[in-house]
Amino acid sequence: MEDLAVKKSKTIYWASGIVSICGIIFEVLFGALGSYILGDGVKQYTLTISLFLTGMGIGAYLSEKVMKNLILTFIWIEFGIALIGGFSSFTMFGITAFSPSGTDAFYLYFVTLLIGGLTGIELPILIRKANEIGEKLNRSTARVLFSDYAGGLIGGLLFVFLLRPQFGMVKSAFVVGCVNLAVAFTVLWLFRKEIKNFATHTTFGIIIAILLIAGVLFGEAMAFTFEQKLYKDPIVYMEQSAYQKIILTQDQGDTRLYLDGSLQFSSTDEYRYHEVLVHPTMAQAKSHGNVLILGGGDGIAAKEILQYDDVKSITLVDLDPAVTKLAKTNRQLVQLNEGSLHNNKVDIIHKDAFQYLKNTNTWYDVIFVDLPDPNNESLNKLYTKEFYSLIRNHLSPGGATMIQSTSPVFATKVYWTISKTIESTGLHTENLHVDVPSFGNWGFVMASRDEINIEDLSIGVETEFLTEDMLLSLTQFGKDEDRMISNEKGEKFTLKPNTLIDPNLIQLYEHAWKNY
Repeated sequence: MEDLAVKKSKTIYWASGIVSICGIIFEVLFGALGSYILGDGVKQYTLTISLFLTGMGIGAYLSEKVMKNLILTFIWIEFGIALIGGFSSFTMFGITAFSPSGTDAFYLYFVTLLIGGLTGIELPILIRKANEIGEKLNRSTARVLFSDYAGGLIGGLLFVFLLRPQFGMVKSAFVVGCVNLAVAFTVLWLFRKEIKNFATHTTFGIIIAILLIAGVLFGEAMAFTFEQKLYKDPIVYMEQSAYQKIILTQDQGDTRLYLDGSLQFSSTDEYRYHEVLVHPTMAQAKSHGNVLILGGGDGIAAKEILQYDDVKSITLVDLDPAVTKLAKTNRQLVQLNEGSLHNNKVDIIHKDAFQYLKNTNTWYDVIFVDLPDPNNESLNKLYTKEFYSLIRNHLSPGGATMIQSTSPVFATKVYWTISKTIESTGLHTENLHVDVPSFGNWGFVMASRDEINIEDLSIGVETEFLTEDMLLSLTQFGKDEDRMISNEKGEKFTLKPNTLIDPNLIQLYEHAWKNY
């Protein structure tokens, strides 16, 4: 009997560690889901962590109401977490695809609170059961809590380095649900003599197991059909890299790249965007020998730059190796970028753009900033005065830079705040925008150590869209997209530079794009 008691106690400690691993994985999984589908990563992680912890507090309070059948209660809690948590990502994608706007956010926050609550009930019950078996209260509490906290670290590491990159968010939820269920079955078997109607509980567990295994095998494919509804054209490539969700769609010759749901280009009109990004800047710069591209992992900007014979080297810095690999191997992308990433002049570095500029001593004649919009904190730092100061400090005398700066029509305050931030570094600037059918009206900010006279610029290479005569027209802005815009009360909007300490751009961006 004493050996069985020791075995049961050890099982409780192991169970507490394993369910804690599962709990933290669900917690960060919900944060990742919110960040991917709803945007604003810090907001979503803050809400999910807060709701999860609040749920745990509520669950811990409710656990004292459990006066009997502690083990059976624990088993059914694990059944619930396995089923609800396992199907959480799958259901989230389904709701996003088929339900009205806002339903997905309500579901995510509700399921986060619910799983948090069930998790909060677990540990007090395990502590009481260990004490009931014969463990001293201080010993049982200390060991269960140790297993809980240690399990939290392991869970976080597993999600970041294994589950998310290898399985994706849908399959990961099903796999973790299976782990919760395995714990329930282990405890159910070990304590079977204490449980009435053992066969009935086992049968319910088997049904849940069948559902979860079906989810592991087929859930991702079904969720793919849900996600397909979020995109206009058929998805031909999908990958969850270590940094983002990469989607490639194609229909009737139109290839489109999406990163975390945001359109990066359409092959039917990308030349409008990339020609304005590249050629005015090359015309402004006094020399082109050493060129830096920050972002631009699709290789299209590099293709435009390689038209200039005096370019000796192009350094392309993109954080995600999965993007540049796709651009070097996918037939549609290679055709679009004309194999630019295989050119001997192009050196690809996979590194954060901020850290690269901070650590390199190289000066560049031309710098292109072709990064995604500042829709989260990690991207916001690439739109700050500190970042643009680094660009200025690595720009050769006579050099020029062009920075994609979102839409001055859809996000007017965001565009002019970016421009103000660049100006605050002491660089001379010129504002340009162009209509890109797949994007709408899109803005750029060109900057240089020297004064910029747009009328003096000449385009020295072949283009599909851009001409010298139209350059001046790209600098003209309508009343509703001018920097002197007013708010709802008729008050002029005050521009403030975006900084690391005062990241005002994020809220402006979120507010601007919420209706688009």
